[in-house]
Amino acid sequence: MYKPRRCCLQKLHVCAGPGRTYKEKMKELSVLSLICSCFYSQPHPNTIYQYGDMEVKQLDKRASGQSFEVILKSPSDLSPESPVLSSPPKRKDTSLEELQKRLEAAEERRKTQEAQVLKQLAERREHEREVLHKALEDNNNFSRLAEEKLNHKMELSKEIREAHLAALRERLREKELHAAEVRRNKGQREEMSG
Repeated sequence: MYKPRRCCLQKLHVCAGPGRTYKEKMKELSVLSLICSCFYSQPHPNTIYQYGDMEVKQLDKRASGQSFEVILKSPSDLSPESPVLSSPPKRKDTSLEELQKRLEAAEERRKTQEAQVLKQLAERREHEREVLHKALEDNNNFSRLAEEKLNHKMELSKEIREAHLAALRERLREKELHAAEVRRNKGQREEMSG
């Protein structure tokens, strides 16, 4: 059960009761402080002011400021004028038709959600297929280009080798012709000198 608490304004301790926020209590206390200090410059002994769910009693006036005793009432002590925290509204009895409608709506939501999930999965699979297809196509293109470059290099190398061999054969043939000519010339000299 909620017990009343006492607070002092000078220390700015506010004990918020049920259903009240700190900010609301501070606004109420500042209004009370203004009322008490402006209209009642002299403290009245044992004067208690009622304000909503609070009782404010001015204790004494000091050089440092005024002192008040603030008593927050428990929810059971609240007057009928003040707002009472009510329990959540009770549910009315639902009929069988309403329950059936709710079940059908829930089933429809479940089916819609399931269809949406399946659609997203299908889209994801389609995207994965497209990515895989593109990767395979890129790989095939790369392989084809690499093979074409390799074939071109091999053909170029073969042509260069064949040209080199043809040049060697030509030089060899020229040497053989030169050697045959030298032999013939030598044979003619021997015949002439002999």
